Amino acid sequence: MAAPLLEKLSESLGSPEPAVRLILSVLIGYVFALVYRWFLFYQPATVIHLFHICSGLSLAAFNFGSQLYHSATCVFVQFLMLRLMGRTVTAVLSSFTFQMLYLLSGYYYTATEEYDIKWTMPHCVLTLKLIGLAFDFYDGGKEPSKLNPEQKKGALASVPTLLEVFGFSYFYGGFLVGPQFTLRSYQSLVARELTDCPGKPPNSVIPALKRFALGFLCLAIYAIFSPSYPDNYFLTDEYEAQPFWYRCVFILLWGKVMLYKYVSCWVIAEGVCILAGLGYNGVVDGKHQWDACANMRVWLFETTPLFGGTIASFNINTNAWAARHVFKRLKFLGNKTLSHVATLFFLTIWHGLHSGYILCFSMEFFIITVERQAQALVQDSPLLTKLANSHLYPLIYVVQQFIHWLFMGYPLVPFCLFTYDKWLKVYSSIYFCERPEREKAKLKPGSEPWKRSEKRLNILDPEREM
Repeated sequence: MAAPLLEKLSESLGSPEPAVRLILSVLIGYVFALVYRWFLFYQPATVIHLFHICSGLSLAAFNFGSQLYHSATCVFVQFLMLRLMGRTVTAVLSSFTFQMLYLLSGYYYTATEEYDIKWTMPHCVLTLKLIGLAFDFYDGGKEPSKLNPEQKKGALASVPTLLEVFGFSYFYGGFLVGPQFTLRSYQSLVARELTDCPGKPPNSVIPALKRFALGFLCLAIYAIFSPSYPDNYFLTDEYEAQPFWYRCVFILLWGKVMLYKYVSCWVIAEGVCILAGLGYNGVVDGKHQWDACANMRVWLFETTPLFGGTIASFNINTNAWAARHVFKRLKFLGNKTLSHVATLFFLTIWHGLHSGYILCFSMEFFIITVERQAQALVQDSPLLTKLANSHLYPLIYVVQQFIHWLFMGYPLVPFCLFTYDKWLKVYSSIYFCERPEREKAKLKPGSEPWKRSEKRLNILDPEREM
């Protein structure tokens, strides 16, 4: 009965059935959070763990059927590593190697040339959780004086139980799309410590509803505008026939709209964590904070004119995980640039095996480097600093935003098109990568593409006109 209903719903929404299942699963998280608040908040830890495990497994079965065994296998193997290998470097390296190889094997055997929602999607989230768990368990065996504040916050003083590891892994608020959180945070949730009312369910309904409303707004924006900016339009003759300025503006708008797909899921999922209490982050300036699981700073994302600002506001927990467990642990290299490159390489293969990911993160490094140099140039120039702080700044801001989103959309092209033949075709059409002259022979003489090709070749080789 459920399958025909989902088929009809996906047809009416114009979305693939797996995408509909995913967003429904994220929304069901609110129901699970309410059940936890109303009926299970005062129950023993064992009952709460079992509830989280069953709810997470039900979401996995709903989305991926019998393929849920992939996640269950990796969680169980991780538990055995913690138990059998203890707080050792061997345990950390074994965990890292096993979990990453399992994920990459999944990518290898299931990857297509399209963005598919399959078991590897939540598994990449789980992979970071389990690797982070090994690091936190290892840190728990060190002297506190040798740990930085972040490591102290996540370090595990004792060996976690099987139920704790499975409950942490399958918690409905973070299993499918994140966010990342530590086992220590999960233990605090189960112990009823993450609340603004000691001993009582947190007053988090309103904060959760605010995030839900914001996430739903982002989802509506994506649903309304995404049909006008499909990925496959880049590969059509119609796109290639458009004027150069149009193609650039299309990339800018497409990149902006496309990112709402991720923004909406993360913000809605954050609301689930807030409702359950996992989002509680203490008191700042007398106000209770609910941003412990924030994966998006939406206001910064919308208003920053800087590429670095967008990165700081986007996929926050994953970036923080990479900084904590990769970048900072490579301190022994003695070179921040090398550590940065290694971290980006890790994130590249963590996303998948397509060449588009490699190109995307390579360009991210390049763009960030250039932006920092440009900022330093402005700060070192009294004239440019005065101009940036003058009444002309609104105009400068508009120009900055245009350049910012153009250079955000540009590296996202290979990120979304995946394969070499697709993203190279797009880059060839916007002059950033000139097509070989021999391909001009394939164009019909006198046609608009032929004329454009002729014009480009003349520009690149002025002697052709002589």
